[in-house]
Amino acid sequence: MARYIGPVCRQCRREGMKLFLKGERCYGPKCAVSEEKKRNFPPGQHGQARKPKIVGYGLQLREKQKTKRYFGLGETQFRNLFEKAAAAKGITGDVMLQLLERRLDNAVYRIGFATSRAFARQLVRHGHIKVNGKKVNIPSFTVKPGDEVTVRDKSKENSAILAAREATAHLPSPSWLEVDRENLKARIISLPKREELVQIQMNEQLIVELYSK
Repeated sequence: MARYIGPVCRQCRREGMKLFLKGERCYGPKCAVSEEKKRNFPPGQHGQARKPKIVGYGLQLREKQKTKRYFGLGETQFRNLFEKAAAAKGITGDVMLQLLERRLDNAVYRIGFATSRAFARQLVRHGHIKVNGKKVNIPSFTVKPGDEVTVRDKSKENSAILAAREATAHLPSPSWLEVDRENLKARIISLPKREELVQIQMNEQLIVELYSK
Protein backbone atom coordinates (compact mmCIF):
# COMPACT_ATOMS: atom_id res chain seq x y z
CA MET A 1 0.00 0.00 0.00
CA ALA A 2 1.34 3.43 -0.92
CA ARG A 3 2.05 5.61 2.11
CA TYR A 4 2.38 9.36 2.05
CA ILE A 5 5.66 10.42 3.66
CA GLY A 6 5.75 14.09 2.66
CA PRO A 7 4.88 17.17 4.76
CA VAL A 8 1.42 16.57 6.20
CA CYS A 9 0.61 20.28 6.28
CA ARG A 10 0.48 20.15 2.48
CA GLN A 11 -2.51 17.85 2.80
CA CYS A 12 -4.37 20.38 4.95
CA ARG A 13 -3.55 23.11 2.44
CA ARG A 14 -4.76 20.95 -0.44
CA GLU A 15 -8.11 20.46 1.26
CA GLY A 16 -8.26 24.08 2.44
CA MET A 17 -8.88 23.24 6.11
CA LYS A 18 -7.33 21.84 9.25
CA LEU A 19 -7.21 18.04 9.19
CA PHE A 20 -5.48 17.86 12.59
CA LEU A 21 -2.59 15.76 11.28
CA LYS A 22 0.24 17.49 13.16
CA GLY A 23 -0.82 17.23 16.79
CA GLU A 24 -0.27 20.35 18.91
CA ARG A 25 0.91 22.38 15.92
CA CYS A 26 -2.64 22.34 14.51
CA TYR A 27 -3.91 24.38 17.48
CA GLY A 28 -1.21 27.06 17.37
CA PRO A 29 -0.12 29.92 15.12
CA LYS A 30 2.35 27.70 13.23
CA CYS A 31 -0.48 25.80 11.53
CA ALA A 32 -0.26 26.36 7.79
CA VAL A 33 -3.94 27.24 7.45
CA SER A 34 -4.21 29.30 10.64
CA GLU A 35 -5.26 32.95 10.68
CA GLU A 36 -1.64 33.92 11.31
CA LYS A 37 -0.16 31.97 8.41
CA LYS A 38 -3.07 32.48 6.00
CA ARG A 39 -1.85 29.79 3.62
CA ASN A 40 -5.30 28.41 3.00
CA PHE A 41 -4.56 27.63 -0.66
CA PRO A 42 -3.25 24.53 -2.48
CA PRO A 43 0.52 23.92 -2.31
CA GLY A 44 2.71 24.33 -5.36
CA GLN A 45 3.99 27.10 -7.60
CA HIS A 46 0.54 27.94 -8.94
CA GLY A 47 -1.43 27.22 -5.75
CA GLN A 48 -2.66 30.78 -5.26
CA ALA A 49 -3.58 31.18 -8.92
CA ARG A 50 -5.63 27.99 -9.13
CA LYS A 51 -9.27 28.65 -8.36
CA PRO A 52 -11.16 26.09 -10.43
CA LYS A 53 -14.87 25.61 -9.94
CA ILE A 54 -15.33 22.13 -8.53
CA VAL A 55 -18.62 20.38 -9.25
CA GLY A 56 -20.01 16.86 -9.61
CA TYR A 57 -17.30 14.19 -9.62
CA GLY A 58 -14.72 16.71 -8.44
CA LEU A 59 -16.70 17.42 -5.27
CA GLN A 60 -17.13 13.71 -4.57
CA LEU A 61 -13.42 13.04 -5.12
CA ARG A 62 -12.31 15.89 -2.86
CA GLU A 63 -14.63 14.69 -0.09
CA LYS A 64 -13.21 11.18 -0.33
CA GLN A 65 -9.62 12.43 -0.33
CA LYS A 66 -10.29 14.71 2.63
CA THR A 67 -11.81 11.89 4.68
CA LYS A 68 -8.99 9.47 3.82
CA ARG A 69 -6.38 12.01 4.86
CA TYR A 70 -8.22 12.95 8.03
CA PHE A 71 -8.26 9.35 9.24
CA GLY A 72 -4.87 8.49 7.72
CA LEU A 73 -5.97 5.63 5.47
CA GLY A 74 -4.86 4.45 2.05
CA GLU A 75 -7.22 3.91 -0.86
CA THR A 76 -7.48 0.13 -0.44
CA GLN A 77 -8.15 0.39 3.30
CA PHE A 78 -10.74 3.07 2.77
CA ARG A 79 -12.52 1.23 -0.03
CA ASN A 80 -12.64 -2.00 1.96
CA LEU A 81 -14.12 -0.17 4.93
CA PHE A 82 -16.75 1.40 2.67
CA GLU A 83 -17.69 -2.03 1.29
CA LYS A 84 -18.09 -3.28 4.85
CA ALA A 85 -20.34 -0.32 5.67
CA ALA A 86 -22.40 -0.85 2.50
CA ALA A 87 -23.03 -4.47 3.47
CA ALA A 88 -24.12 -3.58 7.01
CA LYS A 89 -27.57 -2.54 8.17
CA GLY A 90 -28.29 1.18 8.44
CA ILE A 91 -27.40 4.29 6.47
CA THR A 92 -24.17 3.53 4.62
CA GLY A 93 -22.59 6.94 5.19
CA ASP A 94 -23.29 6.94 8.92
CA VAL A 95 -22.08 3.35 9.31
CA MET A 96 -18.89 4.18 7.39
CA LEU A 97 -18.04 7.13 9.64
CA GLN A 98 -18.90 5.06 12.70
CA LEU A 99 -16.49 2.31 11.61
CA LEU A 100 -13.79 4.90 10.98
CA GLU A 101 -14.32 6.41 14.41
CA ARG A 102 -14.21 3.00 16.10
CA ARG A 103 -10.80 2.09 14.72
CA LEU A 104 -8.42 1.50 17.64
CA ASP A 105 -5.91 4.10 16.47
CA ASN A 106 -8.67 6.72 16.26
CA ALA A 107 -10.03 5.72 19.68
CA VAL A 108 -6.56 6.11 21.20
CA TYR A 109 -6.35 9.59 19.68
CA ARG A 110 -9.84 10.57 20.82
CA ILE A 111 -9.13 9.33 24.35
CA GLY A 112 -6.10 11.61 24.50
CA PHE A 113 -3.23 9.12 24.65
CA ALA A 114 -1.81 10.69 21.47
CA THR A 115 -1.76 14.15 19.90
CA SER A 116 -2.46 12.87 16.38
CA ARG A 117 -3.79 9.78 14.68
CA ALA A 118 -0.36 9.05 13.23
CA PHE A 119 1.13 9.00 16.74
CA ALA A 120 -1.79 6.88 17.98
CA ARG A 121 -1.17 4.41 15.15
CA GLN A 122 2.46 4.17 16.19
CA LEU A 123 1.53 3.51 19.83
CA VAL A 124 -0.76 0.67 18.78
CA ARG A 125 1.77 -0.90 16.41
CA HIS A 126 4.52 -0.78 19.05
CA GLY A 127 2.36 -2.66 21.55
CA HIS A 128 1.70 0.13 24.06
CA ILE A 129 -2.09 -0.34 24.01
CA LYS A 130 -4.29 -3.04 25.50
CA VAL A 131 -7.95 -3.80 24.84
CA ASN A 132 -9.71 -5.70 27.63
CA GLY A 133 -6.35 -6.56 29.16
CA LYS A 134 -4.83 -8.00 25.98
CA LYS A 135 -2.22 -6.30 23.83
CA VAL A 136 -3.57 -5.31 20.43
CA ASN A 137 -1.11 -4.04 17.82
CA ILE A 138 -3.53 -3.72 14.90
CA PRO A 139 -4.54 -0.06 14.30
CA SER A 140 -7.65 -1.09 12.31
CA PHE A 141 -9.02 -3.17 15.21
CA THR A 142 -12.65 -2.14 15.79
CA VAL A 143 -13.62 -1.35 19.37
CA LYS A 144 -17.17 -1.95 20.58
CA PRO A 145 -19.31 -0.90 23.56
CA GLY A 146 -18.00 -2.48 26.75
CA ASP A 147 -14.37 -2.62 25.62
CA GLU A 148 -11.73 -1.10 27.88
CA VAL A 149 -8.74 0.57 26.24
CA THR A 150 -5.68 1.06 28.42
CA VAL A 151 -2.00 1.87 28.20
CA ARG A 152 -0.01 -1.19 29.24
CA ASP A 153 1.65 -0.96 32.66
CA LYS A 154 5.21 -0.80 31.29
CA SER A 155 4.28 2.19 29.14
CA LYS A 156 2.47 4.30 31.75
CA GLU A 157 5.67 6.25 32.43
CA ASN A 158 6.39 6.79 28.76
CA SER A 159 7.25 10.48 28.44
CA ALA A 160 5.62 10.84 25.00
CA ILE A 161 2.32 9.40 26.24
CA LEU A 162 2.34 11.55 29.37
CA ALA A 163 3.14 14.64 27.30
CA ALA A 164 0.25 13.80 24.95
CA ARG A 165 -2.10 13.45 27.91
CA GLU A 166 -1.19 16.94 29.07
CA ALA A 167 -1.34 18.43 25.57
CA THR A 168 -4.84 17.04 24.94
CA ALA A 169 -6.25 17.93 28.36
CA HIS A 170 -8.14 20.90 26.89
CA LEU A 171 -9.98 18.73 24.35
CA PRO A 172 -13.43 17.43 25.38
CA SER A 173 -13.95 13.68 25.37
CA PRO A 174 -16.77 12.41 23.13
CA SER A 175 -19.81 11.06 24.94
CA TRP A 176 -19.24 7.52 23.65
CA LEU A 177 -16.04 7.32 25.71
CA GLU A 178 -15.66 7.22 29.49
CA VAL A 179 -12.11 8.47 30.02
CA ASP A 180 -9.96 8.10 33.14
CA ARG A 181 -7.03 10.33 32.19
CA GLU A 182 -5.24 9.89 35.50
CA ASN A 183 -4.99 6.12 35.10
CA LEU A 184 -4.60 6.20 31.30
CA LYS A 185 -7.63 4.13 30.51
CA ALA A 186 -11.04 4.50 28.92
CA ARG A 187 -14.18 2.49 28.33
CA ILE A 188 -16.36 2.41 25.23
CA ILE A 189 -19.83 3.06 26.63
CA SER A 190 -21.84 3.39 23.42
CA LEU A 191 -21.63 3.65 19.66
CA PRO A 192 -20.49 7.07 18.37
CA LYS A 193 -23.24 9.50 17.45
CA ARG A 194 -23.20 11.12 14.01
CA GLU A 195 -23.01 14.69 15.32
CA GLU A 196 -19.76 14.04 17.22
CA LEU A 197 -18.02 11.65 14.86
CA VAL A 198 -15.52 14.06 13.35
CA GLN A 199 -13.88 17.42 14.08
CA ILE A 200 -14.30 18.75 10.56
CA GLN A 201 -17.22 19.41 8.24
CA MET A 202 -17.85 16.29 6.22
CA ASN A 203 -20.46 15.18 3.68
CA GLU A 204 -20.31 11.40 3.67
CA GLN A 205 -23.13 11.17 1.13
CA LEU A 206 -20.76 12.42 -1.57
CA ILE A 207 -18.43 9.53 -0.82
CA VAL A 208 -21.31 7.06 -1.02
CA GLU A 209 -22.31 8.50 -4.38
CA LEU A 210 -18.71 8.28 -5.67
CA TYR A 211 -18.25 4.63 -4.73
CA SER A 212 -21.76 3.67 -5.88
CA LYS A 213 -21.15 4.59 -9.52
